[in-house]
Amino acid sequence: MSKSRTAANSKIFLEAQDCLKLAIPLAIAQLFDIAINFTDTVMMGLLGSQTLAAGALGSTTYIAFLWTSSGMISAVGILAAIAFGAGQLQRIRKIACQGLWLTVPLSIPIMLLLWNMTPILLQLGQQESTVLLTQSYLRAIVWGFPALIGFSVLKNLMSALNHPQLIMMIMVIGVVVNAIGNYILMFGKLGLPALGLAGIGWASTFTLWGQFIAGISFISLDKELRTYQFFGHWYRFNALVFREIFKIGLPIAILFAIEISLNTCIAYLMGYLGTVTLAAHQIAIQTTQIVFMVPLGISYATSMRVGQKLGENDLKGVRRSGFVGMALGAIFVSIVALIFCLFPDSIAGIYLDTKNPENAKVVQLAIALLHLAVASQIFDGIQVIAGGALRGLKDTRVPLIIGLLVYWPIGLGSGYLMGIYFHWGGVGLWFGLVLGLLSVAVSLIWRFYCKTTGLLASRAIAIQEN
Repeated sequence: MSKSRTAANSKIFLEAQDCLKLAIPLAIAQLFDIAINFTDTVMMGLLGSQTLAAGALGSTTYIAFLWTSSGMISAVGILAAIAFGAGQLQRIRKIACQGLWLTVPLSIPIMLLLWNMTPILLQLGQQESTVLLTQSYLRAIVWGFPALIGFSVLKNLMSALNHPQLIMMIMVIGVVVNAIGNYILMFGKLGLPALGLAGIGWASTFTLWGQFIAGISFISLDKELRTYQFFGHWYRFNALVFREIFKIGLPIAILFAIEISLNTCIAYLMGYLGTVTLAAHQIAIQTTQIVFMVPLGISYATSMRVGQKLGENDLKGVRRSGFVGMALGAIFVSIVALIFCLFPDSIAGIYLDTKNPENAKVVQLAIALLHLAVASQIFDGIQVIAGGALRGLKDTRVPLIIGLLVYWPIGLGSGYLMGIYFHWGGVGLWFGLVLGLLSVAVSLIWRFYCKTTGLLASRAIAIQEN
């Protein structure tokens, strides 16, 4: 009994090591990804408050489409991880090619929509002068969208094949290149015209294409990856594999869209409650979003580990990979939650001068919301990793149903009831958000447990019959 327990503990330890080898570079890559947006926002502020508002509006719109599209593309990583675990080299090549094919039908309609956002934004009540600036930004950055989706395909492939370091390195360089490009094109340096906000959009486009080309180059030059010959037959369309990617990816994309719409709606309701509430909410949500990049990296790693074990037909390994990923995420978010509890005033001080009496109300409310963010961070981190584990099993439809039944009815419904109807304000809206995330986390963990239990039971029956 002691030997078996020691062996089990050893397997858990080894799984944690393998998961972290994937998760750490992916988490760093996610942090540098958000660093690009942060840099853009800071540099937009150099052009004035109206430019900052217009840029924020354009960036929010662009990121919403990016996040939804990345849900679709994540199916490439899931299928590649399963094929990698099964040692199916030719299938990985087909998945890679069809993933790149998918960038075309995915990018074109989104590019057309981004190009023609002016009437939509005006209908949403945005000021015309702001919308005109926003459109100049969107019509510059829109040309980088295909490269962004293509790079997402490469990121998923490299993660599935246990090579996330390449992606991390490219994204770190991308932050520096983007900042330099912003400066040159915003202010018209090196003899170029000063393009203002549009210059930031063009800098992002050039950076995105640079990242995509660098990704293809690294894959083509790397001694190990070259054996896969990913792009040897890129022109061959495989309807069966393409349809499989679409079938798995569509529910993920819809679920991501639901999550984005929930967060956007809550932000609008915060604005309805006043500028103090909205400012305090921005401090809390911005802080949690930065921290969330680490559980998101662990989620991607967990998807790949579960997929690889599924490909190896190691069903006990599948369950172990999923729950080890959740445990690692829980440990990290618990440490962060403790920091939120102990130093909320210091966190608020990053964004505002806490000694200025004019900021007193915002700081006070922000501290209250950061205390609630302790719970939201724990539940959000666990639910995104549990969702990643299920995606590794190609289980995407049930998580979508859970999201439809929980995020809006429970998360937004209870938040609206407490925040608006019962006049709890921003605190009530955050209570609803926490309740929604808790419900999703419990549901997804239970789903993973039931799914893996069913797989193990089927295996046991098959062994008995043979």
